[in-house]
Amino acid sequence: MKKTWRKIGTGLMAAAMLAGSIFGSAATASAEEGSNGMVRSFLTGKLVPESIGREKAISVMFNNIQAALPQSGIANAEVVYEAPVEGGITRLMGILEDYQDVERIGSVRSCRDYFIYFAREFNTYYLHFGQAVYALDLLNYPSTLNLSGLEEAGAGEGEIVYYRSDDFPAPHNVFTNYNMIHDGIRFREYPTEYSDEYLGTNGHYKFASDDAPVTLDQGVDAAVVVPGYEYNHAYFVYDSSTGKYTRYQYGGTQIDYLTGNPLTYDNIIFQYCPWQNYDENGYLNIDVLAGGSGKYITKGKAIDITWSKDSIDREDKFANENFGLTHYYDANGEEITLNQGKTWVCIVLDTSSDNVAVYPDADSFANSGY
Repeated sequence: MKKTWRKIGTGLMAAAMLAGSIFGSAATASAEEGSNGMVRSFLTGKLVPESIGREKAISVMFNNIQAALPQSGIANAEVVYEAPVEGGITRLMGILEDYQDVERIGSVRSCRDYFIYFAREFNTYYLHFGQAVYALDLLNYPSTLNLSGLEEAGAGEGEIVYYRSDDFPAPHNVFTNYNMIHDGIRFREYPTEYSDEYLGTNGHYKFASDDAPVTLDQGVDAAVVVPGYEYNHAYFVYDSSTGKYTRYQYGGTQIDYLTGNPLTYDNIIFQYCPWQNYDENGYLNIDVLAGGSGKYITKGKAIDITWSKDSIDREDKFANENFGLTHYYDANGEEITLNQGKTWVCIVLDTSSDNVAVYPDADSFANSGY
């Protein structure tokens, strides 16, 4: 049931042809890419070496409770998804393509079913150590490129892909690295190239061209934005000198353990999702298929958006269209264009969307008491 995977050379040619419509004036990059070994990253829209930009990316479940901080290697995640799990805490899924030289990645924790849909949208390998029972069917589905740390998920490569460190207490001490990940990929005999379908869409997002950054002139000022998570009190602060947002949580700057540097992002998306409880234990059934509303934030501005997939199949959760791309649209119904760079997506329960806040300046945020 595995997909047929295209040879990289053929895939790059098709992707480069499609990139003309996506990158606008950056269509000239197709010639540039062919001449100097550089390609447009599917995750950031920037020119990167082909050895990075066309090596199949990984999606890693990062622990995000205080005992597990700071995380290692998360600074290399070009895209991060954050979503609530039981107990009000949030978990992070980092998507990485440039991690070849990262000493370690983690700590790695368990998955929830909605994160699998996100990982599959980017046609990545999916790394986790444990899972909620509600995720097992999706994890064990043949076309899910599952790299599990537990035998129960049907993978059996835990000792190949993961190890425990001695500088964090269990269970917050599970890590991995590039070589171990690729040992697991070979063990599972997974495809090493992006699918025809993913190459055909030129990746997930539409990115601005090099000479035309997105400014959201019609948007509201967004010096500080708050997704409204009650447990970690996360927020993002805009730095006009860099054009990026710095991530904060638990009362301080979020940093990477390996570098000590703050995490910064060019694009932030708040995606409001319907939900219900799976059971009395608090496991969340977050609907990432139905569509909804949200916000897009970049360059100190924010706009309201809607999100949807092209189609979904409620009768068959394994239907291919359910793993298709999520599209984001502005008030005019036009699909939004992201600025080149890193993106953080906050999944917000729709019943908690009133907790989302956008502050026009630092003083108004300071006076809010958040």
